[in-house]
Amino acid sequence: MMSSPNYVSADAAVSNIKSGERVFLHSAAATPQLLVDALTARGHELEGVELVSIHTEGPAPYLDPRYAGVFHLNTFFVGANTREAVAQGMASYVPVFLSEIPSLFRSGRMPLDVALVQVSPPDKHGYCSLGVSVDITNAAIETARHVIAQVNENMPRVHGNGIIHVSAMDALVHCDAPIFELQPPEQSETERRIGSNIAELVEDGATLQTGIGGIPDAALQALRGHRHLGMHTEMFSDGAIDLVRCGALTGRQKVRQWGKIVAGFCMGSRALYDFVDDNPMFEMRDISYVNDTAVIRLNPRVTAINSALEVDLTGQVCADSLGHRQYSGVGGQVDFIRGAALSPGGKAIIALNSVTSRGQSKIVGQLKPGASVTTSRAHVHYVVTEYGAVNLYGRNLRQRATALIGIAHPDHREELERQAFEIFRRH
Repeated sequence: MMSSPNYVSADAAVSNIKSGERVFLHSAAATPQLLVDALTARGHELEGVELVSIHTEGPAPYLDPRYAGVFHLNTFFVGANTREAVAQGMASYVPVFLSEIPSLFRSGRMPLDVALVQVSPPDKHGYCSLGVSVDITNAAIETARHVIAQVNENMPRVHGNGIIHVSAMDALVHCDAPIFELQPPEQSETERRIGSNIAELVEDGATLQTGIGGIPDAALQALRGHRHLGMHTEMFSDGAIDLVRCGALTGRQKVRQWGKIVAGFCMGSRALYDFVDDNPMFEMRDISYVNDTAVIRLNPRVTAINSALEVDLTGQVCADSLGHRQYSGVGGQVDFIRGAALSPGGKAIIALNSVTSRGQSKIVGQLKPGASVTTSRAHVHYVVTEYGAVNLYGRNLRQRATALIGIAHPDHREELERQAFEIFRRH
């Protein structure tokens, strides 16, 4: 029988991390804040520590300018707590499809010295759950030379393959702090109209992929009258609970994981975490599986609902930057847009408000200088705003421009028509 590590303080657990090492931080609502704080407190005695992660929640004290030269974050996804640090050079963004990040660890291209994770208490057999966030963390645990775990009484035990035995961890730190919560946002009338337009595209028996925020929640709410929906998604939030409870989301027409909601991670309210706790309907799995287009396409009528910051008149989608300024990340958008397109009867949807909070059009003649093309125009099928939905698949560039102008805000259509004329007159 393998021996188990003893519980130690957070300070003791991170005491062996050395200068120049690469340290992985567990993701999203599972960010191990006690360990993060303890490591940051050692900043006066360390230098050149590289931190790697996708989206994390909570404070990121290691990004304080006083730790320049001590910690540098290489992040695969930029969130609110890291955005300014990336802009100021305290952190760097690595563009990569979410599905491919585990292979960076497993192939040895990005070897890890230490993984800081958060897990549920062990069961009677000594197994802990990665709880609300499996995503890329399995690969980090498998490949890191040392694994340090924050064992939280409040972390739900979630079915799937995010299970780790205590003997695989080098140090355990007891914790009884609340898991990070994200309350469902208040939906605007515009978001409800977009959600309704999306719902009209979704067929009974479809397998859903959706994200988090007002538009995805509005879409899910508008689907309450549908039947036998499934879900295979990168992540989900509270909106999924409502669909399960009203009987619309059953997964009974899925081919892969029949009757199951499959995801890489979830984030939302405490009610969400309590609902997924030991619930056989939910499986959290490695993101290299969840976001694999070869897996996604096997389910029927996969309907991928993703967002954008702007869409140009040819259908190019920018979803992760505001010009040169990195706003988020590539994430799994392309994985699911492509997977949905390959699914029998699948639909790939990009949904966005027609204008920004400042009234600027999100449908544009051309993307902002420096803006990244997250999803190419060849990948894009449906685009939805509060003014309707259009399918760009099989349309030429001029036809696409005409269709997109038709769902732009009325205040901007004349200017977009002028830009379209200028663009296509020359080509």
